[in-house]
Amino acid sequence: MIYDIVIVGGGIVGLATGLKIQKANPALKIAILEKENQLAKHQTGNNSGVIHSGLYYKPGSLKATNCINGYHELVRFCEEEKIPFEITGKVVVATRQEQIPLLNTLLERGLQNGLTGTRSITLEELKEYEPHCAGVAAIHVPQTGIVDYYNVAIAYGRKIVQQGGEIFLNHKVLNINHKEGINYIETSKKEFQSKLIINCAGLYSDKVAQMNEEEAIDVKIIPFRGEYYKLKAEKEYLVKNLIYPVPDPNFPFLGVHFTRMKKGGVEAGPNAVLAFKREGYKKSQINLGELAESLAWPGFQKVAAKYWKTGFGEVYRSFSKSAFTKALQELIPEIQESDLVDGGAGVRAQACDRTGGLLDDFAIRESQYAINVLNAPSPAATSSLAIGGTVAAMALKRF
Repeated sequence: MIYDIVIVGGGIVGLATGLKIQKANPALKIAILEKENQLAKHQTGNNSGVIHSGLYYKPGSLKATNCINGYHELVRFCEEEKIPFEITGKVVVATRQEQIPLLNTLLERGLQNGLTGTRSITLEELKEYEPHCAGVAAIHVPQTGIVDYYNVAIAYGRKIVQQGGEIFLNHKVLNINHKEGINYIETSKKEFQSKLIINCAGLYSDKVAQMNEEEAIDVKIIPFRGEYYKLKAEKEYLVKNLIYPVPDPNFPFLGVHFTRMKKGGVEAGPNAVLAFKREGYKKSQINLGELAESLAWPGFQKVAAKYWKTGFGEVYRSFSKSAFTKALQELIPEIQESDLVDGGAGVRAQACDRTGGLLDDFAIRESQYAINVLNAPSPAATSSLAIGGTVAAMALKRF
């Protein structure tokens, strides 16, 4: 059997792409290949569950347009499929005077992105939203929410199968060849044939792209682990909804923050440290080959040279609970080290180019035989249906 489209990767972006293609052209034969024994096991399943509003992203960028459009699509989907979610709002807080200009820039960016109702709030209003939070200035973003993205991804998969699509678990893609306009995709279990490949392989998207592209890929996925603590149950009252710091504009991570989870509990974090394995959720998980690849990549070497001071601080917090607590105390001074228990961790697939650029925007690249989603970090889960629509439109032009 020759499939019209084979999607590599059963995370939220791959599933959303399949759903969008299927909706636009139900006659197409679609298969999704996932190397794990379940869907959404990696970035999607270890997501903090925030429905992002589009506050941070450069107006007109793929991140901004897909986040805002995807936000509305996601909310509608959750309502239709009865997936529990909440629109909670969040505060972004400057804890030092020098952060106020950056906070004002964030506010302007949010308004340019159409976030009606996002506004500066007084410190008295901050105390109404988050009584235990401290800062020198703050903004309130009413659109932000929370959801369990694993449930969303499973719902995408369920609808795909109901509508005639096929999902193959435990099928790791090993090799891809092209012959007479057909892709021959060798997996750990069998060979698939398809007219088009869509690569949504997340942490291994560069590897799959190297299999299907004739030219060398000019980006490398560098895995960054984000480690979380959770507040003890008796301390969850310290956080009503979501509390974020003003992010460092030079670093593509938002800094440690507090998130009330839809599945229960309050997360504190994450930091951002180089993972020694692409799926290395613990410090002890090391793959020497993958680590050597990261360290040898010229772009990563330039990133390390540029951000060594920030990176050292992140690593220090990884090994020092007291240092992690101190970072959290900037937002909630009464947090104590004893209030924190170990939480989970996620690994972010961060694309890095050869010149040392950490790709900030979504990156989607087309070739003769494939469409490669090479960079889809946060807010990819929020944006999943919009990214899926963008990729689907590229794919459908070929049929």
